[in-house]
Amino acid sequence: MFRRPVRFQFAALCYRVGGEGDTPEILMLTSRDTGRWVIPKGWPMGDKPGFEVAEREALEEAGITGEIEREPLGYFGYDKGLDDGLVVPCRVQVHALKATGSVEKYKEKGKRRLEWVSPSLAAERVREPELKQLIREFSRRFAKAA
Repeated sequence: MFRRPVRFQFAALCYRVGGEGDTPEILMLTSRDTGRWVIPKGWPMGDKPGFEVAEREALEEAGITGEIEREPLGYFGYDKGLDDGLVVPCRVQVHALKATGSVEKYKEKGKRRLEWVSPSLAAERVREPELKQLIREFSRRFAKAA
């Protein structure tokens, strides 16, 4: 069977900290096509570095602004269904983005559902095992600092 080459994407794991115990909340959003829970992600944009693409996706898909980490948290893989029916394997580089604000108008407003949830609920919601693990490891960063 023919296997398509891996395509690369960049994602933002958006989080905010506040309230009791300074436990982070993770921003989850639904995909436009299937309604499954995901994080903002997208295709490369010319020569832009991955962290800038991730930051841009957070703004376009969720209206979130903030401080992006230049170094990736890690990677996860999944199979992306394209509009033409093809399925391609994707490798996604994930960057943490500390949310500091939001905008009222953004490109995909009204096309997705957005929710801030606990890291444990975020990990439950996503389908990709490697992304589940990244979220759990990210959450442990805060537990160690407390």
